[in-house]
Amino acid sequence: MSISTDAPARPKRALPPLMTLSDGAAERLRGLYEKGEAGKLLRIAVKTKGCSGMSYDLSWVDGAGPGDEVVTDKGITVLVDRKATLFLIGTVMDYEVKAMSAGFTFTNPNEKGRCGCGESFHV
Repeated sequence: MSISTDAPARPKRALPPLMTLSDGAAERLRGLYEKGEAGKLLRIAVKTKGCSGMSYDLSWVDGAGPGDEVVTDKGITVLVDRKATLFLIGTVMDYEVKAMSAGFTFTNPNEKGRCGCGESFHV
């Protein structure tokens, strides 16, 4: 007796993009790339730090390294450390200006919680 394995293949589910940029983040990065950080790229990583265990680490680099994923959205390119990709899938990077501060923020669907000060997260 033989068992047939000719069942139709299940369609693959599309993965969410690794990371997307809000209009505000794209505009801010465009300005930085054109002026003070001309010729460099923003590299996003995740480091072990803070009361919740992990934090976003942003640095300027001259170009993509062998451990970087290249993400282009809204005509802007950022690099993501390959070791951070599982923690960042589906994340939206934004740029917020508040009364006393301004900076990049992350809306990460993988986060399970944040510390009280908002500097670190856990998945």
